[in-house]
Amino acid sequence: MEQGNFFKNRCTVRNYSGQKIPEELLRSMLDGAAHAPTTGNMQLYSVVVTRDEAGKKKLAPAHFNQPSVMGCDVVLTFCADFNRFVHWCDVSDACHGYENFQSFITAMLDVTIFAQQFCTIAEMQGLGCCYLGTTTYNAPQIAEVLSLPKRVIPIVTLTVGYPATESVASDRLPIDSIVHYEEYQDYNDEKIKEIYKEKEARDDSRKYIMENNKKTLAQVFTDVRYTKENNVRFSEIFLDFIERNGFPFK
Repeated sequence: MEQGNFFKNRCTVRNYSGQKIPEELLRSMLDGAAHAPTTGNMQLYSVVVTRDEAGKKKLAPAHFNQPSVMGCDVVLTFCADFNRFVHWCDVSDACHGYENFQSFITAMLDVTIFAQQFCTIAEMQGLGCCYLGTTTYNAPQIAEVLSLPKRVIPIVTLTVGYPATESVASDRLPIDSIVHYEEYQDYNDEKIKEIYKEKEARDDSRKYIMENNKKTLAQVFTDVRYTKENNVRFSEIFLDFIERNGFPFK
């Protein structure tokens, strides 16, 4: 498959076969991912590999018991990690100052790039991956299950395995709606309607609207999937956890 088509046709995989990922392949993919770009070559991340069924059962509630957690072969929890780097500074007579917002964002960017490079490598190997958006919702529970020390914050979880069935690629907005040349060109009402017209016309979108008794697809997002109440609640939980674990922002 041509590279352009590979990326356009890639899709999230939530249903997995029982085929096991060879340990040497998993390590090779993680090694390849570790060559992703990183701030100052500090590699401010770690990944916890969970393959044991008991371990997955402990993690599942933190991910709202999404079926892919138990159905996959491997759960990977990618963490922003300043613990290792700070420890190195401590034993090297280096006075560090990384307990701040900027340092956390640096580590968060590092781990996100690392996770995405792994995802791409895995998919190119014929594996399927699913990002779990619940990681930052329930970071305290995940940290407890995985025994994460101070300055190690879970950011991304991927479930990984060989696909059981063929998945359908998700829709995306037209490229012209997200690319701006030289300056940001803001959208008027008509342009916004045109950008989202195709997404709103999809059969699955119409189904979501009907099932949730809403008037528009946007209402499905604001009133059902990502409500203000949940965003505020999980923001408070995550921010409190981050600050208690080595990054006091204020």
